[in-house]
Amino acid sequence: MNLRNPKEYIEHCLMIRDKKNRMVRLILKPAQRRLYEVIKREHKAGRPVRLLILKARQLGFSTLVEAMMYQDSATRKLVRTLIVAHRDDSTANLFRMNKLFFDSSPPAVKPMRKANNAQELVFENPTKNAAEKTVNPGLMSSIRCVTAGAGGIGRSETLTNLHASEFAFWPGDPEETLLGLMQAIPDDPNTMAVIETTPNGYNYFKTLWDGAEKGTNGWLPFFSPWFEEPEYRKPVVPGTEWTGEEKELAEAYHLDEEQMMWRRWCIKTNCGGNVELFRQEYPSCAEEAFLFSGTPFFDNQKLLLRLESAPNSIKVGRFTYSEPKEENGKPVDGRWHTDRRGGYIQLWELPKKGVPYVMGCDTAGDGSDRFIAWVIDNTTGEQVAELRFTHNAILFTRQIWCLGHYYNEALIAVETNYNSYVSMTLELWNYPKLYIRERSVDSYTHKLAKKYGFATTSQTRPVILDNLQTIIDEHPEWVKSEDALREMTHFVCNEKRRPEAESGEHDDYVMAMAITYFCRDQQSRVVKLTPAEKAQWTEDMYEDYQNADAAGKRYLLENGGTHSRKDVN
Repeated sequence: MNLRNPKEYIEHCLMIRDKKNRMVRLILKPAQRRLYEVIKREHKAGRPVRLLILKARQLGFSTLVEAMMYQDSATRKLVRTLIVAHRDDSTANLFRMNKLFFDSSPPAVKPMRKANNAQELVFENPTKNAAEKTVNPGLMSSIRCVTAGAGGIGRSETLTNLHASEFAFWPGDPEETLLGLMQAIPDDPNTMAVIETTPNGYNYFKTLWDGAEKGTNGWLPFFSPWFEEPEYRKPVVPGTEWTGEEKELAEAYHLDEEQMMWRRWCIKTNCGGNVELFRQEYPSCAEEAFLFSGTPFFDNQKLLLRLESAPNSIKVGRFTYSEPKEENGKPVDGRWHTDRRGGYIQLWELPKKGVPYVMGCDTAGDGSDRFIAWVIDNTTGEQVAELRFTHNAILFTRQIWCLGHYYNEALIAVETNYNSYVSMTLELWNYPKLYIRERSVDSYTHKLAKKYGFATTSQTRPVILDNLQTIIDEHPEWVKSEDALREMTHFVCNEKRRPEAESGEHDDYVMAMAITYFCRDQQSRVVKLTPAEKAQWTEDMYEDYQNADAAGKRYLLENGGTHSRKDVN
């Protein structure tokens, strides 16, 4: 056996107490094996392990992390391992686990240990003979277990391994404590820092997790859902009937009936019938783990199920055009250019002949640097395209000019609160169909004047958000964008019941969607056919089309007479 092979060492030398309080060999389960492979990959690549573990309860990740750090400390010289738990009883449990590793390991691999009354294992020669200790000092490695909240923990030493257990529940200032600990770990490929926790709302761990997912903070995210645990299943009771929500969940995550039966049992028995508590303690996906700390504005469970089945866009790119000669000039000869790496427009459906479209736009401002355009098929309400832009207003205006023309001169409604330039420029360029928020008689010319664009005010904001809330509750399948769905899960009611994005999150997609669906009444909801095309549709066909759902409308358009799908390149 290779003592420096963690998996071989763990499965041959270490024992644990299982859930039935029996002493058994530590044989890795599927979720543990997957985590082990991630750590092994980082070591093989020569990178220091910096790992965030977001998990459901009792999947064995603390045990695996402890075992790997024990193996490193018990087989290598000058290793300093620090384990930090959130409570004293957890600290004691983790120390007992390490002591059991030592006590139960075979004598041939058991390192010399120095007696110590603290919650610490010191692998040194216990002799008091200085000469003997000089010749054979032992590994001079150690494993120390402490509780978070104590001032200055780990600051006075150089660490090799750090296990931050249940970090989301650390008392005091977890950020300050962790940053102090990380200063003690050198940037060396032989070091490992692991933060593992069940979720606890939107605290500093959530900030770390978001940065890890974006690849901006040097940490590697690792999530494990509850159904990765083989033991989380129960025999199905004969005659069991599943709810619509359970069926959707099973389909989204490919769960069998025994897993669903365990979920139903756990909600009733371990969670007091509280399904939201189950979702937090036993999440199915990383997003769900954080959802129920606040008061979501939308039905987040529906959003998560939709997120699992959201389709990929069929095209990604942008519009190219002849450069305007005049300053702030409109684009000429706009053409679609596919560019999956540098594109900022996604298409889920190509324009169809005669179909009316609506585009709502949220402009950058009030702390946000993002422009969002949201495009829907106004006969079905379904999203067909989006534009996400972080550049300047003139470039955004040129892109939505092209995008609007591309989708059959779509009705465009642009928010004017923080950036009236976009709406005013589209008006100056004589875009054919702009949303009109107000008509009034000019007091000087006595002619009818129109004000274009959508103004978000204290009166209009609640109205458009309530309208969007109803639409998403009834038709979450209309949303195709994964980015939008994720943003919506972070849109909550604050302590004053005002809907807003959580701290550090955006609301650009939400507002663009809300504007789009509110303004759609100024656009037709009927497919416009030419006289020749109309002749091929009977009155019954028209009636069927108007009464059909979104899928039915698509089918009739694609199969009704000459109404085949238009592939626009």
